[in-house]
Amino acid sequence: MTTKEENLEFLNNAINTLNQIATNPSTPKNIRKNISDIVEALKSDEYSISVRAANTISSLDDVTQDPNMPSYVRTSLWQAVSTLESIRE
Repeated sequence: MTTKEENLEFLNNAINTLNQIATNPSTPKNIRKNISDIVEALKSDEYSISVRAANTISSLDDVTQDPNMPSYVRTSLWQAVSTLESIRE
C-alpha cells in the first residue's frame, strides 16, 4: 500500500471514530457540535491530508480539555488523535 492510500485509510478511520462520537446521543450536545465541525474541516480538500490531520489534532486537544466530557468520549477522541498521528506525507 502506498503512503497516500495509507493516509486515506487513517483519515477515514479517524472520521468514522469522530462520527460515532458526534452521533452518539449520550455525548453532550456542545461536544457533538464541536466534533461535527471538526469532521467537516477534516473532509475539506482545502489543505493536504497531513495539514488537515495536524489541525484536527490541535482542535481535538482543545475539545478534550472540556471538564464536562465523559471519560469514554475522551478515550475515543484520543483514539482518533492516535490514528491521525499516523498520517505522514
